Amino acid sequence: MIVVSGPSGAGKGTVCSALLDICPELVLSVSKTTREPRTGEQDGVNYFFVTQAEFEQALFEQDFLEYACVYGQYYGTPRSTVEKMLTTGCDVILEIDTQGAIQVKESRVEGVFVFLLPPSGAELRTRIKNRGTESLENLQRRLAAAAQEVALASEYDYIVVNDRVEDARDRILAIIQAEKLRTGRNRELIQTISEEVKA
Repeated sequence: MIVVSGPSGAGKGTVCSALLDICPELVLSVSKTTREPRTGEQDGVNYFFVTQAEFEQALFEQDFLEYACVYGQYYGTPRSTVEKMLTTGCDVILEIDTQGAIQVKESRVEGVFVFLLPPSGAELRTRIKNRGTESLENLQRRLAAAAQEVALASEYDYIVVNDRVEDARDRILAIIQAEKLRTGRNRELIQTISEEVKA
């Protein structure tokens, strides 16, 4: 499981899409939400759109790796869905905010935590401002939130700078490949070869 977080404007969605385009063994975790679908969004693709009661039932059953309430709507990563994908041999990407990533980390689920950063604070400010969809008040709120999120970067295993999408994608791919080579993830192989040598 690869958890990718970063402040608004870091390019999480773009980089994760670029990863999925070249890695067929990677799948993106789909969150559940109580909000209404937006135009063009598909159930099971963008989100699992559920009722408040359905979300609360999943919450009661402890079927979320992480969840949050944002502007009165709930969002959460279903534990059962992620575990099912992992057991089929897929690597699962969770593209979630810092609050969710910390919840996942505190749940002691094994994962690799990657924090995506822009090349500079000035670049981040420019990216957020250039979206052009925010009022001045919301813009100030987003910038303050971004500063708080960047301060949490030290909680992650890796920092990746998104100066160019293809480079950021390749850095995360290198992290995934290196993590698969860790001794702790290859104990079964070591044991098998050891027994074959002795036979």
